[in-house]
Amino acid sequence: MSIRLAFVHTVTSLPPVFKELCSQLIPEADIFHIVDESLLQNTIRANHLTSLTARRLLGHLVSAQEAGAQAVMVTCSSIGPAVEWSRCFVDIPVYRVDEPMADLAVRTGRRIGVAATLQTTLNPTVELIRARAAAAGKDVQVAARLCEGAFEAVIAGDTARHDALVTAGLRELSSTSDVVVLAQASMARVADSLPAEVRQIPILSSPRLAVEHLASVLP
Repeated sequence: MSIRLAFVHTVTSLPPVFKELCSQLIPEADIFHIVDESLLQNTIRANHLTSLTARRLLGHLVSAQEAGAQAVMVTCSSIGPAVEWSRCFVDIPVYRVDEPMADLAVRTGRRIGVAATLQTTLNPTVELIRARAAAAGKDVQVAARLCEGAFEAVIAGDTARHDALVTAGLRELSSTSDVVVLAQASMARVADSLPAEVRQIPILSSPRLAVEHLASVLP
């Protein structure tokens, strides 16, 4: 019997990414997607995660459970803290997309670089890494780099400029870090096309690591 999984997204480009990863790594899973761009848009407008947005995410998680999901993954790091707040209000496991990536970064090195195109994503990712390091008893140094202008470029359809700005940020971080994490699932595509000199250290992105984690923990 297949397990039914739900993914909650705030970016319309991500459902095909996670559909393909699930077909590779959890082919027996029955999956469906909930997309609500306003969760991220409202977080950006407020410049922080609001209680209203957290409650609205909880509504999506409840809907996913009522639709038969046996587990849910939220793929937006900007609203990651709301995932943790919501877990006690539903009866199924709820996963943050960035937790497996953060854990691997903590295991990989002491100097951890974090790249993001949104400040609202950068801060929660840095806080998550520090929290996971503390839970693991590890002392880490976290360097954060906001790739300014990249988010606006991709929204405007200029993916080349987005990729160039992200690559420049990663180049800077890689010179002083043991490992670099990409704070947004939507940045994963850039990691696959980085020049060799930037990839001399591990550069981690969340989608595949998250689905691999699902495959390892689900029955």
